[in-house]
Amino acid sequence: MNVATLLRGIAFLTWLAVVLLGVFFVLQTSRGRAIKNSQSIIIIAVVVAIVLSSVSAGLVFINPEERGVVISAVAPKGYREQALQPGLRWIIPFAETVVKYPISRQTYTMSIAPEEGNIKGDDSIEARTADGQKVLVDASVIFAIDPTKVTQVHITWQDRYANDLVRAVSRGVIRDSVSQYGIEEVYSSKRLELVQGITEAMSKQMEDNGLVLVNFVLRNISFSDEYAASVEQKQIAEQTAQQAKFVVEQKKQEAEQARQVAQGRADAAVIDAEGDAKSRLISAEAEAKSLELIAAVLKSNPNLLTYQYITKLSPNIEAMLLPSNAPFVFNLPQVGATATGTGE
Repeated sequence: MNVATLLRGIAFLTWLAVVLLGVFFVLQTSRGRAIKNSQSIIIIAVVVAIVLSSVSAGLVFINPEERGVVISAVAPKGYREQALQPGLRWIIPFAETVVKYPISRQTYTMSIAPEEGNIKGDDSIEARTADGQKVLVDASVIFAIDPTKVTQVHITWQDRYANDLVRAVSRGVIRDSVSQYGIEEVYSSKRLELVQGITEAMSKQMEDNGLVLVNFVLRNISFSDEYAASVEQKQIAEQTAQQAKFVVEQKKQEAEQARQVAQGRADAAVIDAEGDAKSRLISAEAEAKSLELIAAVLKSNPNLLTYQYITKLSPNIEAMLLPSNAPFVFNLPQVGATATGTGE
């Protein structure tokens, strides 16, 4: 409780005491029990009540979130040009009054939901897009009275600024802004641009009328039932197309994977074939070199072939037939003995 309110309470109690004293003195006088100096007491009580009432009427306490517009019977314009600042202030008793205005932030909401807006029921903003589609816009306007223009607001709007200014300006600006965009731009690609345009237009108009736009909130955009159904069908078609595209890509990946596997097998087969060919070539080259060496050895020692032939014979063979130009049959052990005897 501030001092001004306290003084007004005391002044009221003083006047009540004056009345009660007057009634009491009258009753006592009617009973023949007049109280001495009763008139003086009444006069003193009345004077005290008048003083307290005058002082309390001249004191005004302005809260930090308020500003006070002084309506004056003695000022040339009928009001003080400067609003009262926060604190305990003095005005001319009974010649001036104060109208307080809040400078804290306020929110005005227009919504399709019955209980969410400042006005009960469907208070959404109906607008038409550039391509003729109807949309319903839910919005909130966060604003405040400019502390330096409180007097201007009082003169122009009084306490009607919320309904007559904020509501009217916001609904008009929203309709004008929506009409500049197509339906798909409103709810998708250019929604942010739409909000920025509305904010700029509203800020200018509210500033001209003594208000400050803190923020514009585009809460929701609703469409007609027909357009909502068409959007749903379009989304279903797009999802189906995306699914088909995914299946095609999956088949392509599977085909590419199969091709790569086949290519790998073919490459492996080629590598195996090349390895086998190289192995055969190396074997053939080795065999050819071996034959060349054998041929060279036989050329210098012809009897080596006969020796190799004999050593490869089975141990059970005891006789052999010599070539046609020497048709003799020898007993192998005897050949071995003869050879031994000849050696001896």
